[in-house]
Order: sequence, then structure tokens, then C-alpha cells
Amino acid sequence: MSDTELELARLWHLLRERLATGQLLEGIAPALSLRVPGTDAMWFGEIDDQEPSRTSWQNYPGVASAVAIHSRVYAARDDVCAVATGGGRFGLALADFGGTMPGVFDEQVRHLGRMPPPAITHELPRALALKGNVLLVNRQPLVMGMTGARLALNAELFEKCAKAYVLATASAGRVKPLPWIVRYVANRRLARDEGRARLRVLQGLLPEESKGY
Repeated sequence: MSDTELELARLWHLLRERLATGQLLEGIAPALSLRVPGTDAMWFGEIDDQEPSRTSWQNYPGVASAVAIHSRVYAARDDVCAVATGGGRFGLALADFGGTMPGVFDEQVRHLGRMPPPAITHELPRALALKGNVLLVNRQPLVMGMTGARLALNAELFEKCAKAYVLATASAGRVKPLPWIVRYVANRRLARDEGRARLRVLQGLLPEESKGY
């Protein structure tokens, strides 16, 4: 096993601790995984697992389990190297408020991108085609990142945005999206980051961390 794979296994533990401490891995069978670039493997584990398992993301084409959802993400998105299913209190509550959010915060549109309508497992490839980094699948949050660190930041950002949106919607407040030009520019920057990450993964390398806004 390579040094990179061993380092990813250690990173899995650190990410699980960070997300669990922040109560961002809750729901039905929450799970966390990390892609091993240059292979068809991922380190996958559910929240209560003591150790992640090294398994192929090509083995679960038609199952609705967490491991199948993670596998579908890696098969469809070459730029994604980290996935979490499950979320925090407000991310989970979003399922009762339409299951999606408009782009209302700068950071949201820059790092999470466009959030598609909620999906069920067999609709996942179509939802992933929008290249956003968060959506609800089977009423559970699915958060993605180009790296493990970016995944953690995206999960924290999603919960913060979901809290603001759910509370505003529950109190009949008006939620106004950012101007289209702001969303367009931010989404283009995200797309460029994802393109660079994709090239790194296809070369068997981990993506570089995104810097700045």
C-alpha cells in the first residue's frame, strides 16, 4: 500500500472526528469516503466504523446504500475526492423546506455551486451533472469536495447556509438570491477549480487545495 493511501486512511479518521464533533454526520447511516487517485479504490466507512474499508467504487452500480451513493459520485465526478452522506440539524431539515436552496451567500455560490432539486438514488447522475457540491439524496445531505479539507469546509458551509435558509423560510421571510452576475462569476471560478482537480485525478494525483475566494 502506498504512502498516499496510508495518509488518506489517516485523513479519514481526522475528517470523521471533525464532522462528528460539529454534528455534521447525522441522519440515516451517515458515511464518509476518500478517493484514492489513480485507482478505482476509495476508503469508505460509516460513522460508527472504527476503521475505513478500502473498496472499489465500481462494484455498486444499482444498490441504494451509502456505499453505492459514494461509488456513483466517484464514477460520475472525476474532480471529487471526498464525499460525506449525512448532515447537521438544518441540512437534514432542508428536506421539509423544498430540498434545495437558492444562491444567497457569496461563499455558497463560490464553493457549493448550484444546488439541484432533491433526488433519489437512480436520479443521482443527472443531479451530479450540474457540478454542484451539495444536494439531498433520499432526503439526506450529500456533500462533496475536491479534497478532504475542502469537504469539511463545504459541510460546515452548507449547514450554516441551511440554517439561515430554513429559519427564514419557516418564519415566512423572503429569501432573495444574489444577482445573477455574482452567481455566474462565482460558479465559473468553481468550475475552473473543478477542472484543475479533474486533471490532477486523471494523472493519479491528489488535487491541490483551492486558494482564496
